[in-house]
Amino acid sequence: MNTKQILVIDDEDDIRQLIQTCLEIMGGWKVLTATSGNQGLLLAQSSQPDAILLDVMMPDMDGLTTFQQLQANQTTKHIPVILLTARGRTTDQRLFTQLGVRGIISKPFNSQKLAVQVAAALN
Repeated sequence: MNTKQILVIDDEDDIRQLIQTCLEIMGGWKVLTATSGNQGLLLAQSSQPDAILLDVMMPDMDGLTTFQQLQANQTTKHIPVILLTARGRTTDQRLFTQLGVRGIISKPFNSQKLAVQVAAALN
């Protein structure tokens, strides 16, 4: 069986480590991590993960800009993206869905359910 690989892009060390632990232990994923949108774009191109979990609120390049860059690139536009956001308003969620985001997970998230939420968003 081939282990699925997910790229986590989040500027917060604690959140990134928690997500990595949850997805590796409970989801059986191989997890790659990036601390910024730019680093995430490079890793997405070079590693071609099965999915990307992307924080919306980051300094320098925010999650939406990162997502748009992923979509504009022929080598990364096919990778499903799940947004991780503290901005859970319905209008934001509608916008994210229209942009082609595969799923939205609200912060703070339940670490016990994170792997299930990711799997559900990806079907």
